Amino acid sequence: MIEVRLFATFREGREKVQFLDPKTYKNAYEVLDYLQIPYEDVAIYLINGRHAKLDDYIKEGDILAIFPPVGGG
Repeated sequence: MIEVRLFATFREGREKVQFLDPKTYKNAYEVLDYLQIPYEDVAIYLINGRHAKLDDYIKEGDILAIFPPVGGG
């Protein structure tokens, strides 16, 4: 399994942690399609705690973290 952790607004209407079959998804683009999150809405994407590109391959045991842009004040 791969673990997908969603943050901030990406949690709205979705589970904050999801487990997906790595045989079904080869990269973040496919995961985002499944989750119905537009690619351009992703500000930070990590694989196992390291910055990654959306087209980097994912494999069994990976942990993905997906963050939208976050404002502050």
